[in-house]
Amino acid sequence: MASTESRGPRQIWKAFTWSAKGLSAAYRHEASFRLELYLSLVLIPLGLWLGNGAVEKILLAGTPLMVMSAELLNSGIEAVVDKVSPEFHELAGRAKDMGSAAVFLLMLLVALCWGLLLGPRLF
Repeated sequence: MASTESRGPRQIWKAFTWSAKGLSAAYRHEASFRLELYLSLVLIPLGLWLGNGAVEKILLAGTPLMVMSAELLNSGIEAVVDKVSPEFHELAGRAKDMGSAAVFLLMLLVALCWGLLLGPRLF
């Protein structure tokens, strides 16, 4: 259902607080998110430092953010699936596996970007 509240600073602040609650919940309950966050705290500044030009900086620093975003979506899918049906169901397992696959593909993208952009400089 669409929101009937007027848009303005109060609604923006509410959206920010809901996002902060989601990040906090992910940090508290999801080990994978914590690991990806720690890696991002290293990779993002490193990517901004090592990138030549804006496009390289965006690719090196932005792809870890994409992984964390996909992890948040995957964790949301898993939470909803577990809430709706705690017992095993093939479709529930498929939904969880597909969410995990999305995170994995973005991790491959991180490796590809870092390898293609920085590999030639190192070798």
